[in-house]
Amino acid sequence: MHDDFKLQFVVSNGIRLRAAVEGDGPLVMMIHGWPELWYSWRHQIAPVAKAGFRVVVPDLRGYGGSDKPSAVEAYDMSTMMKDIVGIIDSFGEDKAILIGHDWGAPIVWNTAALYPDKVSAVAGLSVPYSKRGKVSTISLWEELYADKFFYQLYFQDKGVAEKELQEDVRKALRKIYYSISGDSPSLESWLDRPPSKSLLDALDEPKRFPSWMTNQDLDYFVANFESGGFQGPINRYRNQQRDFDMLPLMGVNTVVQPSCFIAGSKDVVRFFVPGKDGYKNIDRLCSDLRVTKLIDGVGHWVQQEAPHEVNRALLEFLSTTM
Repeated sequence: MHDDFKLQFVVSNGIRLRAAVEGDGPLVMMIHGWPELWYSWRHQIAPVAKAGFRVVVPDLRGYGGSDKPSAVEAYDMSTMMKDIVGIIDSFGEDKAILIGHDWGAPIVWNTAALYPDKVSAVAGLSVPYSKRGKVSTISLWEELYADKFFYQLYFQDKGVAEKELQEDVRKALRKIYYSISGDSPSLESWLDRPPSKSLLDALDEPKRFPSWMTNQDLDYFVANFESGGFQGPINRYRNQQRDFDMLPLMGVNTVVQPSCFIAGSKDVVRFFVPGKDGYKNIDRLCSDLRVTKLIDGVGHWVQQEAPHEVNRALLEFLSTTM
């Protein structure tokens, strides 16, 4: 299916990024999360383009066909936002509509809040725009998961997670994708497990993968991570304290543009803080939240697991911006 899309390279913020580009009209950018690619938006690109938009979907730095700087600091939020702004500029546009999933969601929320003149509207999938806390998110995880295993804490030691994931990329991706999908029987392997030296040992691997990801889809993800590795993608997690220190207005400025939030009811992100529903009060920092869609029974990979429902919600939202 990846052969159905036109890929090109875009220079932004001093690096080269691979992107799928389709359609004509107002610029819409779709930003993926971890461990994904532009291809995670394969079900959304054509419908949004047909609705009258120019759709640009990059591999983020560190992923797929894009450049992969080695420094941890090259993946901080400030740099990621400049990548997005640079893509907008490279297409000769003053501003764009941003849509992000997983790590892509905080990137687009913060770009909208901190570069308001460059973003005309914004949609976040799975991760709502969060209010700045008293401490960084990584410090919060250290407190909340002090006596448990939590993957973001495991990711902090450079090289450890990379080595584990790269030993068998196909098995690693199958376990990660399945274990936080709506098809998984439980999220306990991510949220409630004792200290461990491994991420993957506790994760389920299905005998047969759910139909929302075909063997051909998985082949494409595997090939890209086998060639590109996991260091750049995981470096994003190693910048949470740096982001907190360098961006004092992150999670403070209100998103004033038209906004949208879409997620699955079983998304693991919803339950990161024990005893708290992370999808409550999602409009507290969004002054013009126009569309909210919570899709029952769906997990973290919402635009892949439930493409038709996501497309309907996105097209409804985009229609309000024209």
